[in-house]
Amino acid sequence: MAISGGCLCGAVRIHSAEEPVAVRSCWCRVCQYLAAGSASVNAIFRRAAVSVEGPLSRFDSVADSGNHMTRSFCATCGTPVLSESRERPDVVIVRVGALDDPGRFRPTGTIWTDSAPAWGLVDPATEQVPRQPAPPRPEPRP
Repeated sequence: MAISGGCLCGAVRIHSAEEPVAVRSCWCRVCQYLAAGSASVNAIFRRAAVSVEGPLSRFDSVADSGNHMTRSFCATCGTPVLSESRERPDVVIVRVGALDDPGRFRPTGTIWTDSAPAWGLVDPATEQVPRQPAPPRPEPRP
């Protein structure tokens, strides 16, 4: 089933013909900035399965994990749309809030729980990892 999404103003659209490899919440400090103080919820897709249309602004930084990240936002409205890691060129991370149906994908894991504030909500039904987990391994596709 096709997956689509975009930004608040509609200038950016995201499409995938495949389900995500993983969906998880992240409490790293950078994600707290992106999610206005809460955890971000991220769907990890095979890069080859995702297409993006529209103008994106980019911000490059080094994450607490040591990964070199490029975070992309709508150039018009500023909606966080996706992240990419130089160390993981096979995947792209899409912000679940940017999907047309954000309720479709429930996180199965919560990462960087050590960075969550005392009031931060961590779903006890999900796998919890105190810092950076091993990356999910997408299955190769023809």
